Amino acid sequence: MSTVHQPDPKDRPARLTVGVVGAGRVGPALAASLQLAGHRPVAASGVSEASRRRAAELLPDVPIVPPAEVMERADLVLLTVPDDALPGLVEGLAETGAVRPGQMLVHTSGRYGAKVLDPALRAGALPLALHPAMTFTGTPVDVQRLAGCSFGVTAPDELRLAAEALVIEMGGEPEWIAEDNRPLYHAALALGANHLVTLVAQSLELLRTAGVAAPDRMLGPLLGAALDNALRSGDAALTGPVARGDAGTVAAHVEQLREHAPQAVAGYLAMARATADRALAHGLLKPELAEDLLGVLADGTNGTEGDAR
Repeated sequence: MSTVHQPDPKDRPARLTVGVVGAGRVGPALAASLQLAGHRPVAASGVSEASRRRAAELLPDVPIVPPAEVMERADLVLLTVPDDALPGLVEGLAETGAVRPGQMLVHTSGRYGAKVLDPALRAGALPLALHPAMTFTGTPVDVQRLAGCSFGVTAPDELRLAAEALVIEMGGEPEWIAEDNRPLYHAALALGANHLVTLVAQSLELLRTAGVAAPDRMLGPLLGAALDNALRSGDAALTGPVARGDAGTVAAHVEQLREHAPQAVAGYLAMARATADRALAHGLLKPELAEDLLGVLADGTNGTEGDAR
């Protein structure tokens, strides 16, 4: 990880009153982190009972009020709503005059950069996109996990130092993402983190079906080592029957999955093909073994819902 230049104290934001619009899993955790840095949470909005509970746990004594009142009370407002709701929320706040000149508006969407905040910018707000590359639970452990967490940062050049300073105050590491690269950046994170959960959950189910009493205990060390190796070495960390070109073992896998977990076949085949392609490209899979392997993977699509390739 590259070393981030620590901002000069004069570039650090002054102590701010902080508001949260959308008390899901992310907003209260970020506000609590800012509170530890000396800022003052003053209001949050939340509709569901779960969101109110999260706010009460992470931000005790902070009142739950409508979004417009959050905007009135706070110098820095965290817009932590689902991606699809963000553009409409920003437009609505700007059209109703809720945005104040000089107010810092921070959204935490990975998909969007700063341009989604343009309606608020025209109303005089200071737009910042600060996306924590972290999965959140909605509990106090999230505040601890922010220590060392990378944030995808996008903001106008004149606000870059302020944005990076806020991330550092939350314990994070700012990583500058160009506006045009935000969708690709977010796709990369989703590809890794979201699909990892699906893969692990499928592995757990299959191990239970195979009679393993404690599949989590079995997978923990294995997957931890695999993740560490992959982060350190990339494709050089590839192991297993696909990377070795062991077509017979892969065929047996597909047969067993068809019998016991047919819903997992398409995913297994798609990932096996991707693994084979990468192993070939990096010289790990011998070309003379690849033909039989790819034949098994092609045959494996028979009887499935189309070719996942």
